[in-house]
Amino acid sequence: MDLIAYTYDLVRQVPAGQVTSYGAVAAALGDGLAARAVGRMMNQNPDPEGMPCFKVVHSDGRLGGFGLGLEDKVRRLARDNVRVRDGRIVDFSRVFFNEFATEFPLRQLRREQQRLSQQVRVEDDFAPLEVIAGIDVAYPPSEFAKACGALVAVEYETGEVVEERTVSLSTRFPFIPTYFSYREFPFVERLLKMAASVPSVVLLDGQGILHPVRCGFASHAGVVCDVPTVGVAKSHLYGRIEGSDVWVDDERRGVAVCSGSATRPLFISPGHRVSLGSCVEIVKKVSRLKQPEPLRLAHVLAGEELREKRQVVARDDRDAMRVAPFRQRAGL
Repeated sequence: MDLIAYTYDLVRQVPAGQVTSYGAVAAALGDGLAARAVGRMMNQNPDPEGMPCFKVVHSDGRLGGFGLGLEDKVRRLARDNVRVRDGRIVDFSRVFFNEFATEFPLRQLRREQQRLSQQVRVEDDFAPLEVIAGIDVAYPPSEFAKACGALVAVEYETGEVVEERTVSLSTRFPFIPTYFSYREFPFVERLLKMAASVPSVVLLDGQGILHPVRCGFASHAGVVCDVPTVGVAKSHLYGRIEGSDVWVDDERRGVAVCSGSATRPLFISPGHRVSLGSCVEIVKKVSRLKQPEPLRLAHVLAGEELREKRQVVARDDRDAMRVAPFRQRAGL
């Protein structure tokens, strides 16, 4: 879904002479975890005249940031009859607005995760381990530029690369903890369709069942695409750590694994159709450095593809700037 457009439409509901907060907009989206994402979306707003992001401030009345600078934010607030003193909104409680008309889209997505979690299987159900793929995505600084996803498949026994695929897509869903699959799943779906053959197992840079509703990125992608997946996360999201094991209630959902010379562990968990024991065995088998090789190579390939495309865009922009004066001189 286009959560960025939905968020901007929420902010347009704030009446003249009133303000709202990052947390209030996140609550209207359906989850307070989205507050940081709201801040980023406001900062990257491409249309400050049509989408009044200057009306969004901190929950204690502090102004927060503004892409065009705080002085400009203060000027816009003053034009809207909202007073500022010492970096805070005057009479904040009186001008605060949070009565949004909303369908709480993140709540709907959470319910979808809960439904998908019922379909997750953590028993081994994969073809003989011949080809293991890794998928990763590289993002540009702007949420409005296309990101690049890459798939790299390697032979399980030798580590030889047998296939590489890349795709560029717009991302209209910001990073929000526990909703990561809605940001990266479109890349996984497209790349798996592009692949010459279905890998035995797919490694994904995110959580599997180590997730509040037992359906992280790797589980979500595995169920929807019906492929065996393993979650390989760089950070701890959920569960209690006991030794190298990660538990949720009485279920052992993941393992913290250090590969190569790494001192900080990766958090391995089943995505779909792969047991925890097999997850750990597969990750260790295909790892030389900290990350498993298919994921590391996909990360490198996605980054290279993104840089190349950004350079092409920059060259095109420079060429357009050179053509414009020529056309003016030529009277075209």
